[in-house]
Amino acid sequence: MSKESPDEWVVSAVEKISQSVVNISTVRLLRDYFLHVHPVKGIGSGVIINSKGYIVTNHHVIAGSDRIDVTLTNGRKLSGKLVGADASSDIAIVKVDEEGLPSAEMGDSDRLKVGQFVIAIGNPFALMGGPTVTTGVVSALNRNIQVEDHVYESLIQTDAAINPGNSGGPLLDSDGKVIGISTAMVPFAQGIGFAIPINFVKRIVDELISYGRVIRPWLGVIGMSVTDEMASYYELPVKAGVIVARVIHGSPAHKVGILEGDLIVRINSTSVKTIQDLQKSIQKKKVGDKAEVELIRGYERGVVEVTLAEVPRF
Repeated sequence: MSKESPDEWVVSAVEKISQSVVNISTVRLLRDYFLHVHPVKGIGSGVIINSKGYIVTNHHVIAGSDRIDVTLTNGRKLSGKLVGADASSDIAIVKVDEEGLPSAEMGDSDRLKVGQFVIAIGNPFALMGGPTVTTGVVSALNRNIQVEDHVYESLIQTDAAINPGNSGGPLLDSDGKVIGISTAMVPFAQGIGFAIPINFVKRIVDELISYGRVIRPWLGVIGMSVTDEMASYYELPVKAGVIVARVIHGSPAHKVGILEGDLIVRINSTSVKTIQDLQKSIQKKKVGDKAEVELIRGYERGVVEVTLAEVPRF
């Protein structure tokens, strides 16, 4: 952080990125009981990530839309095309046919610390005068939030106000670099906001641009975390790990002979104590990567090498 006063460096950070923050308005066409078509409008924000017209926003901002309009800070309105969207991460990529647009500079969310000052920017109404700005601090890191039947993991929590129209806008550090993408889809959040870490977003964006979807690796087991009670009742040789409840036929796990009742205790050099540990270890890898899985079967311990495949589209 520079030696400028707080006012000066907030202004400096906002000026650095303001031209890259856009308004995203959508139209969904819904039919009523009498089959009459009614347009339903939605609004959100986005941030230009490169000069070729690619814009990152939230999946829930564009979900189900029949038309996407992007308004720049100078008031120009452009037609947007959905490149790809991923509901699991709440990230989407929209492209406009315009090159040379001012793009935001990406930061490093792995270096964030609790208490660090952050700035949330959005452009919910495409009003003249630029985007809206709120400030706050990083309240917590690695927050897991459940919304309906989905869990959003490793979010940045902040007390900077993030209103629904600011969804998809950037969360900045004091240097004006993007360290997160704000999301306002948590219905019970009052006085707190959440953002998706930019290092995670980068990986999602690369796959959406390249493939139009996110290609996730798959082991092919359904398991449960071992608890003290479970270990005692079943006289298991360990008190932590994942017990395999089901192996999907034809999956990578099935091909190497992993069986129901096996205990998974390690992936490569990472200990597996819970089902969340197992999921995170797999998610960090790519399709085609090999993973050493340490198993306990009865009182025998061994290692199998699994080649991870893509999650099938059932």
